[in-house]
Amino acid sequence: MRVLVPVHSPELLLLLQVLGALFLAIGLWAWGEKGVLSNISALTDLGGLDPVWLFVVVGGVMSVLGFAGCIGALRENTFLLKFFSVFLGLIFFLELATGILAFVFKDWIRDQLNLFINNNVKAYRDDIDLQNLIDFAQEYWSCCGARGPNDWNLNIYFNCTDLNPSRERCGVPFSCCVRDPAEDVLNTQCGYDIRLKLELEQQGSIHTKGCVGQFEKWLQDNLIVVAGVLVGIALLQIFGICLAQNLVSDIKAVKANWITHGDGYKLLNKQHFENPWLMLTIFEGSIGSAASTELSTEGTGPNPTSQQGLIDLGSLCT
Repeated sequence: MRVLVPVHSPELLLLLQVLGALFLAIGLWAWGEKGVLSNISALTDLGGLDPVWLFVVVGGVMSVLGFAGCIGALRENTFLLKFFSVFLGLIFFLELATGILAFVFKDWIRDQLNLFINNNVKAYRDDIDLQNLIDFAQEYWSCCGARGPNDWNLNIYFNCTDLNPSRERCGVPFSCCVRDPAEDVLNTQCGYDIRLKLELEQQGSIHTKGCVGQFEKWLQDNLIVVAGVLVGIALLQIFGICLAQNLVSDIKAVKANWITHGDGYKLLNKQHFENPWLMLTIFEGSIGSAASTELSTEGTGPNPTSQQGLIDLGSLCT
């Protein structure tokens, strides 16, 4: 049954679904280009983080939310609308819990971040997307490694052991280098053998600060902007939850004014609610022939003491 409840901002729900599908398509395309779709075991072989996971997970969640919200609103499906609000509420509380835990256990989070970055340093050459992500982070935050350049000793291509035949031995990636604004061509060999020098000599050529410390400094310098973005995302989620719940309430309120009549529905107006006997006559076609016969023998209306009449009246009152 369609109750024709006005839908507020369906364009936003449709946009959410389209963006989610786009993110998911980009992630699947990237995996296809790397041959992951033909070799699923490659997902677990990589020691570090595959950035494509971000597109797939975010795109998948946005697609599911967009579909449930859009179809639920357009078709007035209360189940999909409740699923949308519950799923969105779960995401909101997970984000809130993560923020609280990150604030309370700052030292533990810092240690885990160091461990996470070092694991990705080990897998630097194993995945091109991971390599590009690390290079971007080191260039953007002017850092090198988790705690410093020596973290690159964890990578088999950059470690300083005598058994390492790599030309990059005792070096760092070019993204650790201090860029010369006058250079038009990027020198990808600027980090070769740099860790053989003293730290004081390294400072003019590469960034010697770790990415964890630089990231913390960036958060402090941009705290208002970051907080504003997070609050904005939270408000959008709360708005979506309230909108879905409000729509569910509207649908239920409109459905409460409709009653079944045979194979269709009849709208109850004020006159029906004021005259319960008139409400009972609407049900005559669906009560059954036995009940109709019993009600019609009284002449003036249904017998209030009739068992069938009491059952039907009770169902209306509930």
